[in-house]
Amino acid sequence: MIGRYGPDQLNLTLFLLFLVLALAATLTGFFALTIVSYVPFFVSVFRMLSRNIKARRRENDRFLTVITPLKTRVKRRFTALREIKTHKYFACPGCKKSLRVPRGKGRLQITCPKCGLRFMRNSGK
Repeated sequence: MIGRYGPDQLNLTLFLLFLVLALAATLTGFFALTIVSYVPFFVSVFRMLSRNIKARRRENDRFLTVITPLKTRVKRRFTALREIKTHKYFACPGCKKSLRVPRGKGRLQITCPKCGLRFMRNSGK
């Protein structure tokens, strides 16, 4: 493996895509899906064994610039769902920043830390 690119986040994602497609092909018995499932696998192996490290790094960087905001958004949603009993989320009317306040405090005056706007909201039960 000396001089080869090796694994990265894009390779891991391609390999997971291969596993999902292969499992779906096995469960459905759809032969064409079996053939399609090998494409991400071969691309992943090609990338790992590649000697063109700069090109593979650029590909991974482009992938990360697309996937990182999506991962952050999904992570925030799961956190909000996990805290739904203890906190309530509001969007600031001025800058649309998401603000978290504790539940059960009645009517609150909320001050946005980003833009400084003050507004009233009910924190619920």
